[in-house]
Amino acid sequence: MGAATRRGFFTGAAVLGGAALIGAPDSGTGVAIAYTQDACPPEFGPVTVRSGDVRYVDLSSGANQRFIGKPDYIQVIGTTEQVVAAVDRALRDGKRIAVRSGGHCYENFVSDPEVQAVIDVSQMSSVYYDHQHRAFAVEAGASLLDVYESLFKRWGVTVPGGSCPTVGAGGHIIGGGYGPLARLHGLTVDHLHGVEVVTVGRDGRAKVTVATRDSRGKKQDLWWAHTGGGGGNFGIVTRYLLRSPEARGNEPSDLLPRPPSEVLVSSIVWPWSELTQEAFGRLVRNFGGWHERNSDPGSPYAGLFSQLKLLNRAAGVVAMATQIDATADNAQQLLEDFIAEVNDGVGVAYQGAPPRRLPWHHALHWQGFNPSDPTVMRFKIKSAHMRGNFPDDQVAAVYRNLTRSDYPNSNALLLISSYGGRINSVAPDATAVAARDSVMKLQYVSLWAAPDEDDRNIAWVREFYSDVYSATGGVPVSGEVTDGCYIGYPDVDLGDPDWNRSDSPWHELYYAHNYSRLQKVKAHWDPGNVFRHAQSVRLP
Repeated sequence: MGAATRRGFFTGAAVLGGAALIGAPDSGTGVAIAYTQDACPPEFGPVTVRSGDVRYVDLSSGANQRFIGKPDYIQVIGTTEQVVAAVDRALRDGKRIAVRSGGHCYENFVSDPEVQAVIDVSQMSSVYYDHQHRAFAVEAGASLLDVYESLFKRWGVTVPGGSCPTVGAGGHIIGGGYGPLARLHGLTVDHLHGVEVVTVGRDGRAKVTVATRDSRGKKQDLWWAHTGGGGGNFGIVTRYLLRSPEARGNEPSDLLPRPPSEVLVSSIVWPWSELTQEAFGRLVRNFGGWHERNSDPGSPYAGLFSQLKLLNRAAGVVAMATQIDATADNAQQLLEDFIAEVNDGVGVAYQGAPPRRLPWHHALHWQGFNPSDPTVMRFKIKSAHMRGNFPDDQVAAVYRNLTRSDYPNSNALLLISSYGGRINSVAPDATAVAARDSVMKLQYVSLWAAPDEDDRNIAWVREFYSDVYSATGGVPVSGEVTDGCYIGYPDVDLGDPDWNRSDSPWHELYYAHNYSRLQKVKAHWDPGNVFRHAQSVRLP
């Protein structure tokens, strides 16, 4: 998921676009149409953009406007062959490389002043069925909206990815891929059959490798590293191949999960003016306790996904957006019971319309999803996985920091999202995602508009996070309650001893025991450390 403003963090955002996909009975394999050569669209690219070009300023930065790069050029790419040529060219000229697909990275891994050549794959955005691999091919530049719409409209299937439609598949999937259907169907990488990757060997030349779940040896290691190892580590992904591991046969509509045809959605708020510290704590612990009890893979609540948005008191409300598979038995009652349990004993009446039953495609474009102020595009975000409910000291720290009189930012919050379910049915070493027994995923968020507000807002997020995890060195180390961080939400502070005072280095917080294997993959497939950034996998 990308920045808070793009993920419907704010009150009034009804329900997490991309929450569920409508199933369709027809496989939609399409009708072959013959085109003349003149009628075929021309191959795109490559296009080189340099300083002075009207496109340069826009293409030198991503969604987080805190980071503006100054590359010698940006090369906008249209094919895998062009990626190979672009990498060879940059290496021949001695330029440091970074790749961008959707541009939603939280940190400056691409918009780094040391990066001289940005390879932009955003125009590689096709989604199609690959008969050779019996899998759906998703090019790295495809947005999540591209992916969902193509899979749904053509074949009636989906992948359990994120809820922000403009996030690029390139960075999202390699980070693990997570969203509103993950409790029901697992992470996106649990359905990753293969990857097409441009790597650079010991000879310093770029080459293309296709690695799949069924590969052996070093190629299977390369596939595994892309099941949650994070972007910018091993090479440049040009295509993902998606097929569920249990899928059989050649019918495309049987090879990925079928989404629910309809979802029930709910959006409610509690006024901050009526929330005492005791009531606030009860609300947070109710939400956490419910997830402790209802996050087994076989739970009847596997189809429920909720986000508790603990907004800064300046926002006026605390909000909760929830969806559930409307086709599940007793879905309406399950949703009502969930809301009642979260509100039990809070002593404050929540406000909001009754739950609505919607087809997925409507929910995907639900109004309120986008930010009301598009200029609020500077942000700092930190993450945590929760294995259990919030202890009293953490709840007190959350309340303390959201009600600070010296920080009245209505665009700041702690977002608590549902996790667990089918995600936790996979072994922690089966993919590169080690967090396989958590029940909630957290994001500590501040968003703002002006550069001169950077220091104040960054300081608040850092202090908030450090306060919550003060008992474990300022970070959510792996233990009974917490279980590290998510590489899909990178945070360079995890490598700073001023903010990580624990014995767990940044790579342990992201990868746990999987890091040493990732290092071995790095040593084989990127021995020259061509692909690197502030938190890239280090050579052993």
